[in-house]
Amino acid sequence: MKTDTPLLTDLYQLTMAAGYWKCGKAEQEAVFHLFFRKLPFAGGYAIAAGLGDVVKWLQGFRFARAELEYLATIPGRDGKPLFEPGFLDYLGAMKWQCDVTAIPEGTVVFPHEPLLRIQGPLIQAQLVETALLNIINFQTLIATKAARVCQAAQGEPVLEFGLRRAQGPDGAVMASRAAFIGGCASTSNVLAGMTHGIPVRGTHAHSWVMSFDTELEAFATYAEAMPNNCVFLVDTYDTVEGVRHAVEIGHRLRAQGHELAGIRLDSGDLAWLSTEARRILDEGGFPQANIVASNDLDEHLIESLKHQGAAINVWGVGTKLVTGGEQAALGGVYKLGAIRHENGEWEPKIKLSEQAVKVSNPGIQQVRRFTLNGEFRGDAIYDQETGCPAPTEIMHPADPQRSKIMPEAATHEDLLQPVFQRGQFVGEQPTLQEIQARTRHQLQHLHATVRRLQHPHEYPAGVEGSLAQKKLAMMAKAKSTPRL
Repeated sequence: MKTDTPLLTDLYQLTMAAGYWKCGKAEQEAVFHLFFRKLPFAGGYAIAAGLGDVVKWLQGFRFARAELEYLATIPGRDGKPLFEPGFLDYLGAMKWQCDVTAIPEGTVVFPHEPLLRIQGPLIQAQLVETALLNIINFQTLIATKAARVCQAAQGEPVLEFGLRRAQGPDGAVMASRAAFIGGCASTSNVLAGMTHGIPVRGTHAHSWVMSFDTELEAFATYAEAMPNNCVFLVDTYDTVEGVRHAVEIGHRLRAQGHELAGIRLDSGDLAWLSTEARRILDEGGFPQANIVASNDLDEHLIESLKHQGAAINVWGVGTKLVTGGEQAALGGVYKLGAIRHENGEWEPKIKLSEQAVKVSNPGIQQVRRFTLNGEFRGDAIYDQETGCPAPTEIMHPADPQRSKIMPEAATHEDLLQPVFQRGQFVGEQPTLQEIQARTRHQLQHLHATVRRLQHPHEYPAGVEGSLAQKKLAMMAKAKSTPRL
């Protein structure tokens, strides 16, 4: 299935585009922002991910003949063609020419902060909405989940095992990519390994053991076939006995110049079984053999096993990692921030709602992060047209009565960086390993109370004071203006 196409969109994006073309607004300059309103997993942070795939998708943004021919077949409610031939010709001649700024992948991010800012012809900025949300929402969700799982593992390797439970082939590869950004050491997904250069790991399943008359024979035969990849799955019949069989085969491996890499536990009381396995392995002369655990793990179960003193030192996490577990989606949105008029002036735009959290921020937004003594102290969303005054006051996005002044001694950086200028890629293309290192570095700059898995401290991230006042004024004006 081809997904690198402008048809990876909702129909209403195309009907709006046709409307912009029809009324002469297609080329009017506009600014949109992609952001989310609520942190996933009831956590204290999120990890930005997906930009690399966004860049690839935008670089291929063009309507092919077959796609235009398909659009010509879509009927309206009267049975006639939904799209005029002139509009389809316009799409066929279209070339990507927007500016894109983005927060780099691997950056810790917070609600309402624009992860992407798209500036350019209204029709183009509108047409890319759905695909950008599809890519950024999912990968940011999974990268955040992976970071939480890796945090619970306390530096021990986390292996991503989720391919068979992932949301289709494309979703599986994207999940492997995002999980690596979040901190996973490797994946079982060989296609993701080839596509993204992620280390791949895996040994055998229960079916291998079951296909032989005895477990011992199964382990021995596997050791002959794969002497440099022996992590034996020991819970097919009797887990403790399986560990003893692994030790027996481990001695045969050692006699041939190889080492037993470890054993894997996939069921039962993982805390008790792991300590028993550790004892048997150590007494058998294999203190360096790893104990790998799987079995529907997530950050909460790993944290619990750690508290119980489990002897596990490698963690295989599948379903609850690549699907997001209890969090089905990130919930990112894409909102219009400003429109440019013929006189060159920008008019900020705002979306109102009965829910304060759903009122959008107006203007052309940038995010400024403040750091003091090596610790992130707060993020201010400000209007790039008016700048970010000092001292900077950060207003809570949903409660203007709550604010925080950034220390004057704090240093700062603006997070949104150029990626495309007039449709041409101008950004950097870091390796996935560099992005993973950025995630690790970013998390080190968050206070431990923000990183904790349950009931984290709320990081100060909100709207800069003057922009907050402009927003309140626009809300008041909009509500007092008759809508006839």
